[in-house]
Amino acid sequence: MTTRSRTVVQKATDEFVKTLGHRNASSHTIRAYRGDLDNFAAYAGSRDWKSIDHVAIRGFLSQLYEKGLSKTSVARSLAAVRSLYRWLAQDGVVEQNPAALVTTPKLPKKLPRVPTIEEMNTVLDGEMPDAAAFPERDRLILELLYGCGIRNSELTGINLDDIHLSAEAVLIRGKGKKERYVPFGESVRVALAAYLPLRQRLLGGKKNTSALLINQRGGHLTTRSVGRIVKKIAIAKGLSPDVHPHTLRHAFGTHMLEEGADLRAIQEMLGHERLSTTQRYTQLSIKHVLHVYDQTHPRAK
Repeated sequence: MTTRSRTVVQKATDEFVKTLGHRNASSHTIRAYRGDLDNFAAYAGSRDWKSIDHVAIRGFLSQLYEKGLSKTSVARSLAAVRSLYRWLAQDGVVEQNPAALVTTPKLPKKLPRVPTIEEMNTVLDGEMPDAAAFPERDRLILELLYGCGIRNSELTGINLDDIHLSAEAVLIRGKGKKERYVPFGESVRVALAAYLPLRQRLLGGKKNTSALLINQRGGHLTTRSVGRIVKKIAIAKGLSPDVHPHTLRHAFGTHMLEEGADLRAIQEMLGHERLSTTQRYTQLSIKHVLHVYDQTHPRAK
């Protein structure tokens, strides 16, 4: 019994995705490219590169819309195809990038709803709600996400040795395996002091894991579990059900800016490669200022 040979596009996709691993791309990025390019390869079928033009690529995007994909997902798929063609051009396989002739879907400019400083204080001050299965750990999760502005994947990637108590800083492994030190304040220090003895007791002296955050069985805490924990506590404390770990990262950046922090310092702490990414928080801050103005200035009413 013979297996069907892989098409030209499928073979190229396999090789391109391998190169992403060599470039230290995150596992999430590699999975996303693999899924998008597998869809493209399935659409292209047995066609060769010469017979795939910009019209064919538009047809591929139309098929994605028909399947019910959002504009964001379609835009990501187009970006993946463009990257594949750029790589092919470097190797001299193709001369032109037909995907570059296809317009990116116009995405709605949605700014995330960020909890106010008062709302965040309500969540973090006082006792953890009954919804918190492991209150000391769950408080530390919230304090690290909001106090350090880190991503969910960065949070679950923190090892015990990454916490430098004397320097009041934590080593964070960000996108593309880039490392940075992020400072933390008294609230994180207090949360660590409450959690670490319980972590040690739970592990029973065994070094099962080097991870800072563990579940109640002593295993490594996953990003999915963190998402559930954050949402559950946020709802119990009266916040919107839309709150997730990244919301606290947005709150960190917005509140730092509102309190007068330098944009480049925020960029460094958030681990943004480009300042333009951090500048989104300027929009969020302006939006907040306009709301306050509309609500409070006598001439605005």
